Amino acid sequence: MNSFSDWDGFSRQLGDFRLTDLDSLSHELARLAPQLTFRPVLARGGWYRLGGVVDAGGRHVAADIENWAEAELAAHHDDMAALCEHYAQRGYQATRYSGRSHYLVAASGPGAADFVQIEIEELQEILGHSLFARNPHNPPPSGIDELIDPRGPLTGMAPIGAPRLALRRITLIAEFLERMRDQKPEAQPIHRFIEDWSASSAGSAGEFCQHWVLALREHLDSYRQAILHATPVATQGDTAPRFAAAFGMQGLALRDALAGYDKAVGYPMAWFFHMLTTRNAPSALASAVIDDLQAGFHYLPDRDAAVVKKWLYRPYGF
Repeated sequence: MNSFSDWDGFSRQLGDFRLTDLDSLSHELARLAPQLTFRPVLARGGWYRLGGVVDAGGRHVAADIENWAEAELAAHHDDMAALCEHYAQRGYQATRYSGRSHYLVAASGPGAADFVQIEIEELQEILGHSLFARNPHNPPPSGIDELIDPRGPLTGMAPIGAPRLALRRITLIAEFLERMRDQKPEAQPIHRFIEDWSASSAGSAGEFCQHWVLALREHLDSYRQAILHATPVATQGDTAPRFAAAFGMQGLALRDALAGYDKAVGYPMAWFFHMLTTRNAPSALASAVIDDLQAGFHYLPDRDAAVVKKWLYRPYGF
């Protein structure tokens, strides 16, 4: 399955594609990489980016509020009060982009990490907060950050444009994780997570990328070296079940609760991997399971018991 090799050309052509909707993207992916079967597995919202500035009539004054505010403050000799007074009657409002991330994946080889992940951003510009409307009980902001992105809930966040889609990132996950290994001599939590998946019953029950995507992040350290991060995110999102068990449950009752949770999620050992990530399963489960094992209750396959024991000896999480 890993015969597709022109990843640079694939990324370039997909980057040039005029993305209008996810259906058109699916057709384009099938054309560019017919060897791979991409499918959407998760959509995540709840995030935003700063937008621009609009006047009282809804006309754009600036596309980038941060650059605009810095230039205006400099023009007023870094006097925030003077800046606010100058624009107090203009009715200016900040905008922001409400975001939703769509993840599409395609297996590219036999290993758990052998998959391609595509992230699509769905962005919609919305009205945010009033910039310069002040009163005696609402003093001028203390700095740029407080002016452009104040704390607290926003009201009246009406959309001022249609949603649009943009290609965020195409990632060969196995290569990304190898780059992470080059950063540190020891395996990082994401490497151990995937190794545990492969070693457990979950690894033979379905493709890793059917149940998980990776939230990827990159930043520069003080030496200007790229530091990579990856966190597993369950494709069930907010619909993942909560573990229904009483504190101190053991024996047959615990076995049944584990089996019920795995069935609800859709693969064996789901309770263990959700314990590390979603917090829908309590970390005390691992100790309870091994206590049962030592008491003679052998309801876990040996391979799964070994994974749990190894985690208890050297825990990790996200």
